[in-house]
Amino acid sequence: MEKYYKQITLAQNVALSGTGVHSGKRTNITIKPARENHGIKFRRVDLPGTQDIQALFKLVVDTSLATVLGTNGAIVSTIEHLMASFAGLDIDNALVEVDDYEMPIMDGSAMDFTRALTAAGTIEQDAPKHFIIVKRPIQVQDQDKSVMVLPEPCFKITCSIDFDHPLIGKQKITYDRAKNNFEQEISRARTFGFIKDLELLRKFSLGKGGSLDNAIVIDKDKILNEEGLRYPDEFVRHKLLDSLGDFSLLGMPIQGHIITHKSGHTLNHLFIKTFLENKDCWETGPARME
Repeated sequence: MEKYYKQITLAQNVALSGTGVHSGKRTNITIKPARENHGIKFRRVDLPGTQDIQALFKLVVDTSLATVLGTNGAIVSTIEHLMASFAGLDIDNALVEVDDYEMPIMDGSAMDFTRALTAAGTIEQDAPKHFIIVKRPIQVQDQDKSVMVLPEPCFKITCSIDFDHPLIGKQKITYDRAKNNFEQEISRARTFGFIKDLELLRKFSLGKGGSLDNAIVIDKDKILNEEGLRYPDEFVRHKLLDSLGDFSLLGMPIQGHIITHKSGHTLNHLFIKTFLENKDCWETGPARME
């Protein structure tokens, strides 16, 4: 008898609090188990009566500084780190209740989300997990930036970056979901920014919650964080983390190898749009366990 991968939800509720990196506001979230085929949804408990916001690409309303979802006047912002945790831990169904519009940045990585979800535990549900199975390559390009996907029997993602800065330069990493090392190798990588950009954000009343406690801050020739980096290539690991969160908005895990070069939220979302339009290059269905 053939066995298929099953959908997964949480075994119990998870509660977390933190500051929004752009709003500077304290936000409380509760992540709850959800029924089969529910997917990931966000509920603004501070806006009673508003519709739950499904974590799907078609509801993305902004990608300029973070990934923002919205529907019927309600938005939820900076969701990519939590979405990466769901993807990295194979969680298909959950309800995220949040009491403000911006998700907490925590320490600038997905570590706190991942540890809390892992501690809560997961349960396998009866329904089979559906995958997007890549049949033919698809690529989008914007000058020297690109995103592509290739057929592959499991999920892999390769990210490369190239910054004209002595502390970053060229970096490349591949994450293989089959190795089950998201928590150790990817979730702890923090967001990063340059001191000159932080000053510009503050000028426009953004980045109010940003600090050395939740981002790697880079000056011309040094990192301002006293503890330094968590990985020698933490910058590209964080780009991969963000990409995992972005591509999870397809609503199903991918069977394929995604390769990004110098990409960000905007190009990732352009790729998803192109990918979904090319229906002859992929199919959906359950995947048999080997």
